[in-house]
Amino acid sequence: MDYIKQGTPSFRRALLALFAGGFNTFAILYDIQPLMPELSRDFHSSPTLTSLSLSLTTISMAISMLFVGSLSDAWGRKSIMTVSLFAASVLAVLTAISPDFHVLLVLRVIAGIVLAGLPAIAMTYLSEEIEPNGLGIAMGIYISGNSIGGMGGRIISGMVTDYFNWRIGIAVIGVLSLAATLLFSLTLPPSKHFRQRSLNLRTMAESLLSQFKDSNLVCIYALGFLLMGSFVTLYNYIGYQLAAPPYSLSQSLVGWIFIVYITGTFSSTWMGRLADRHPRHKVIWIALGIVFTGAVITLSGNLWAKIAGIAIFTFGFFGGHSVASSWIGKLAKQHKAQASSLYLFCYYVGSSIGGTTGGIFWTRFGWAGVIALIIFFVFTAFLVSLRLVSVSEAGHA
Repeated sequence: MDYIKQGTPSFRRALLALFAGGFNTFAILYDIQPLMPELSRDFHSSPTLTSLSLSLTTISMAISMLFVGSLSDAWGRKSIMTVSLFAASVLAVLTAISPDFHVLLVLRVIAGIVLAGLPAIAMTYLSEEIEPNGLGIAMGIYISGNSIGGMGGRIISGMVTDYFNWRIGIAVIGVLSLAATLLFSLTLPPSKHFRQRSLNLRTMAESLLSQFKDSNLVCIYALGFLLMGSFVTLYNYIGYQLAAPPYSLSQSLVGWIFIVYITGTFSSTWMGRLADRHPRHKVIWIALGIVFTGAVITLSGNLWAKIAGIAIFTFGFFGGHSVASSWIGKLAKQHKAQASSLYLFCYYVGSSIGGTTGGIFWTRFGWAGVIALIIFFVFTAFLVSLRLVSVSEAGHA
């Protein structure tokens, strides 16, 4: 098989393109997160209601991903990813001129639908085109692009909002995303192992349902749900805490807190390498332990300790996500696109449910309530991972 081999120019071009695509997708998805206190003030909405600006986007993206993977089987990988990135960039610019909160929510829902194009297909593209021995590092670098995008989107929107307003902040992200789309389109190598299939809705539904017959895959889906539920819960409400007394940080400083995302760039690659050489369940345990430790540290009242806890938490999250997502490609025997789509569906449903539920805990119990919810997610994820010990030790699957 003529796979893209690690160290070759094609390998570097593929990773550069998917890094740019990941940046685009996650900058648009999360640029609104640090702006939630601003949206609450501007639209006179509660933290829980304001969280829908992210939760509705992620749930619409999750549902869309169930279908986009199958569409790519019929229409091709690169074309759908490119159209998705372009449409999302245009919608980001339109979101910046929303006349009211309801219009903003509608545009964010539509953005979620089109944003599904890259994450639903990127993992499948990598598993089809990259040589097996390089898949772990390739997946890690792709996910690091996601983390840089999430970090950059939050920091840039936060800083621009401080100098101008949240509308200009979101518009700037849209323009940058258009540039990233162009880079993606020009550098991504065409698919060589893609085999076109006719689109059949009944077959698509059957293939989706068949993925639930494998209990190991179901466990990976659950890990994605729990990891992302924890992650978005923390990041949705940390801005509210840091913008309020005794910290009273400006919007720029709240945005710069997300610089800790850079730790995810290292951990996703590092743990991806570890998972290529060691039993994956053990690497997952390491990641969950790091997430738990970071979450507990954020309970400190000291600002620097709190930031350190966020960094540790982020390091563990991206490492765990890197291992779980690359595991899907190895466990799925057929219909890999659907398997990847289901993983991401559960992942983003976790984002929506965790992110909005966290608002209830924040309102009623403060930051301690948010961390209690996260600890529940992490402990449940550990129990789920116990089911994967046997498959992990069987050849480091």
